[in-house]
Amino acid sequence: MIDIEKAQDVYFVGIKGVAMTALALYLRAKGVRVSGSDVKDRFPTDEMLLKFHIPVLEGFTSEHIDSLKKIDLLIYTGAHDGQNNSEVLEAQRLGIPILPHGKALGLCMESSKQISVGGSHGKTTTSAMIATVLSLAKKSPSYAIGCGEIFPLNAPGTYGKGEWFVAEADEYATDPKYDKTPRFLFQHPDIFAVTNIDYDHPDIYADIASVQKAFVSMKSNLRGLSTLVVNADDPKSVCLRQDQNGTIVTFGTGVGSDYQILDTTFLEGETEFMLLCPEGTKHMFRLKIPGIHNVLNAVCAVAVLRLCGLTWKEIYQGLLKFHGTKRRFEYIGSIGKCIFYDDYAHHPNEILATLSGARKWYPDRKIYCIFQAHTYTRTKALLSQFARAFSDADSLVLVDIYASAREIQNDGMTGEILARECKKHHKDVHFVRNENGVLSFLSTISDEKAVFIFMGAGDIYLWGRRILDALKDQVK
Repeated sequence: MIDIEKAQDVYFVGIKGVAMTALALYLRAKGVRVSGSDVKDRFPTDEMLLKFHIPVLEGFTSEHIDSLKKIDLLIYTGAHDGQNNSEVLEAQRLGIPILPHGKALGLCMESSKQISVGGSHGKTTTSAMIATVLSLAKKSPSYAIGCGEIFPLNAPGTYGKGEWFVAEADEYATDPKYDKTPRFLFQHPDIFAVTNIDYDHPDIYADIASVQKAFVSMKSNLRGLSTLVVNADDPKSVCLRQDQNGTIVTFGTGVGSDYQILDTTFLEGETEFMLLCPEGTKHMFRLKIPGIHNVLNAVCAVAVLRLCGLTWKEIYQGLLKFHGTKRRFEYIGSIGKCIFYDDYAHHPNEILATLSGARKWYPDRKIYCIFQAHTYTRTKALLSQFARAFSDADSLVLVDIYASAREIQNDGMTGEILARECKKHHKDVHFVRNENGVLSFLSTISDEKAVFIFMGAGDIYLWGRRILDALKDQVK
């Protein structure tokens, strides 16, 4: 058994991945010497790794392992060939202990009270909300949350001296080629919060029933408080409320939810909602992020935070100061009255939720969505849903599909095919293939109050700022 508490020099293979960076920052804050390797490409985590002086070697080669004076532990990700990566193989040859990320995270959480936030959509935002409120309430939580940055906490991972450890509970496979175990099964939470269940990751799960089975399996890992917080509005989460194991707390808009949303108001730049709580009291909350999906995320966080013993005032103040995370409807700039956002949405239901939230904040503005589909397998499996997902955008701009590092062939799917399907349901669809095409298209737009949303899980997060700068140069 590997004792992760004793490791002093930890090396991450694929350290730029959001989950890997969060765990690396947690260990760094704990006093562990951390280093790693990754591809040359820019990632949303580059700034954090640089800020915290974590060295990153370029590429993957056994020579990296041989050149380092000491490694107590190597942590690897399912990407970059998983346990068959040359650096992982070299560590094994040298007798250096290795762990997949999911198992390493679970071991780091082991000595704390655990809050695991799972769900097909919203787990990053919800876990970031919980970590933010606990931190601002001076509870000093540990957390590891898969995003480039949390506003206002800054780092997406840290070691705290408090009793709680907040982490995302990811249902994806530990190592897709070699170990299909859902990553969250290495966690043993006191509180398991589930935002929703949906069909995603078709490369791992055959159907929605397979996804539900994984979440139900996670229930058996509950310990301590043994409390499940579940979305009563989500029909696919009903499976979690059967065969009760521990305490179940529900949230949603429906009558009978333990935490019931009574009313919601959307203003430009602000969201308000009234909440009916289990004791019968009503409380108003304000958010600086849009959409009913984020209201649900916030109510899930409220339920968890009350279980942690926080006061209503602490929760209200903490949520009000939460400004989201990097790549979740992240404001990236403006030109005159035109506003630019970057968003990670890459599943049809995430796209629907994000664009619905944008429409509620900006009912009288024209919304342009520039979307880069992520993975051929997901695009092919959910093609008809993608085609119907952009109804709240006035104009849709599509580019080539961004292939995952774990995909080799395009599976008969292209950006042109996606565009053709979208045109069946949307009157204003453009396929422009790449970043230059997007810039050329946006250069023709004369709307003075438009909203532009760059969306997807690939490298499109780099495009928005570059295109924004180029458009600013054009108007000088």
